[in-house]
Amino acid sequence: MGESIVGWALRVSGAELSSVLPRRWAHSKGVARRAVGLEQILGGDFGLLVASAALHDVGYAPRLAETGFHPLDGARFLRDVHGADERLVRLVANHSFALLEAEERGLRAVLEAEFPLLDDQRLVDALVYCDMTTTPDGQVNTVDSRLAEITGRYGSDSVVGRFIRRASPEILAAVGRVEAALAAQPR
Repeated sequence: MGESIVGWALRVSGAELSSVLPRRWAHSKGVARRAVGLEQILGGDFGLLVASAALHDVGYAPRLAETGFHPLDGARFLRDVHGADERLVRLVANHSFALLEAEERGLRAVLEAEFPLLDDQRLVDALVYCDMTTTPDGQVNTVDSRLAEITGRYGSDSVVGRFIRRASPEILAAVGRVEAALAAQPR
């Protein structure tokens, strides 16, 4: 039997990030670990979530940075070089409300045309939850702390700062939906 999608994703992400961006690699591994905790609410899509969590920031790898917008660069790499699953590629391209940041960068039409949003809100929300509750070092964090950390790191007037300010209500809503789904699970 071949390599699992999760094993493949971790291998690809590690190959691209571990030596050149070790902190980004730590974050990606932490986001993937966070995804493991969502198996009970995702069922059959669990492996897809963990794989997309491991790969969501692969576009930060310097050798992949064509546009400088990591969701688009990462999705193109996964599609064009690896022929990755379409849903996985679309999750990576659109993770954590990337369309809003793409708009700030003048890339929204490009992102929407190449990688339309998934219709499965559970998966979209789950990836937002995993990313936005994991520190840059891969530790579990609150969404409020994560949003503050991102704003502090990039500055409130930067492209990323403006994006986070615009996306915060959507991010908080997505995290809230996942937390509600987890709370509704039998213990």
